[in-house]
Amino acid sequence: MASQSANSEGAELGRFLRARRTQTSPEHVGLTVGAGIRRTPGLRREELATLAGISIDYYVRLERGKETRPSPAVLDSLARALRMDDQEHQHLRELAARAARYTPEPPPPVPSRTVRPHLKLLLESLRPNPAYVISRSMDMLAWNPGGLALYAGLDDWPVAQRNLARYLFLHPAARQLFTDWDRQITACVARLRAIAGTAPDAPDLTNLVGELLLKSPDFAGLWERYEVTGRKPAHKTFQHPQVGTVTLTSQSLHVEGTPGQRIGVYTAEPGTPDHDALLLLDMTAPATTQNTAHQPS
Repeated sequence: MASQSANSEGAELGRFLRARRTQTSPEHVGLTVGAGIRRTPGLRREELATLAGISIDYYVRLERGKETRPSPAVLDSLARALRMDDQEHQHLRELAARAARYTPEPPPPVPSRTVRPHLKLLLESLRPNPAYVISRSMDMLAWNPGGLALYAGLDDWPVAQRNLARYLFLHPAARQLFTDWDRQITACVARLRAIAGTAPDAPDLTNLVGELLLKSPDFAGLWERYEVTGRKPAHKTFQHPQVGTVTLTSQSLHVEGTPGQRIGVYTAEPGTPDHDALLLLDMTAPATTQNTAHQPS
């Protein structure tokens, strides 16, 4: 059983390395490409091994999940060779740490979906700023009127289906709502990829990912890229069917004492047209959203 677990975790480490290798161009790392057609996308295995200062055989074993105990020095060399940023480098370390364990750890408990009463009061106090509480898999657990109404059409779905990743990829209104939809979905998948890489068997993640892989070619393509760095913009522009075009500042806060939950808040400077739009959105939210911070069963 321990051997099977190590192989599984080693395979995840190998998948990440392969994805980063095939998406790193030789020019990006300072290599000169000769004439002729390259059949390998990105770097070849031998090129990466040379850049990292390790043998090609050892690297092949890493990528195939056969080698599960790379040293910190090897990981750092691979990260430098692939020009990983800090977030990607940390993800590589976490995958290697999981692969190196001889015995599997018990799966962590599924994060709580219970939203504490004082958080519901907090969401209410933030009006007219749209605000909500979401889980690590991006389920909406609680919201104030604007927090739900901002995502146009999301309230059409049953409470149990209200998930921001599902909305981005499967709701017909999402592409029209976001002026930078491509950027939004890339950041969304990167966040889910980073979490799923270190919690690969968590049912709240596997169920969502499995659904989106089946239903959305856009999601499947981004998932295959295995990017874990989400470039989340500080400002988001919405083309909202009720209040028009509005640009808001976004902020995400981790909930203390409840791992996996985050509070999302959108704000605009008082006295601006964007803030006026938030006031209108808050006042005209459908009656079913007027009782703030409902919690799904």
